[in-house]
Amino acid sequence: MKFTFAHNNLNVYDLQKSLDFYKEALGLTLQRTKDADDGSFTLAFLGDQTTPHLLELTWLRDMNRPYELGDNEIHLAFTVDDFDAALAKHREMGCVCFENTEMGIYFIEDPDGYWLEIIPAK
Repeated sequence: MKFTFAHNNLNVYDLQKSLDFYKEALGLTLQRTKDADDGSFTLAFLGDQTTPHLLELTWLRDMNRPYELGDNEIHLAFTVDDFDAALAKHREMGCVCFENTEMGIYFIEDPDGYWLEIIPAK
């Protein structure tokens, strides 16, 4: 028996705002969507055009407030080929939320408060 990653899921409050953020900040593009027949949810699958792994953004019609992430320490990590250019872009966007210069990484925050780790490619 062998398991392989298919996707990660994040619930989002404003789907279009999140789609715009992930495209601008990380270059992720919309691969496909799935809408519930009753309109209760939309799933948007984003890809990096390099790996088969997808990020699923879930919008729920009945969610009437931003998500409360609490002490949720979960994050997704991305490698980047030009770390300095990425950091400059993310600083310009105002989404850098934590820098660890000792480890050579930083984190950005998406519109819903999820942290995304940025790691230089080796």
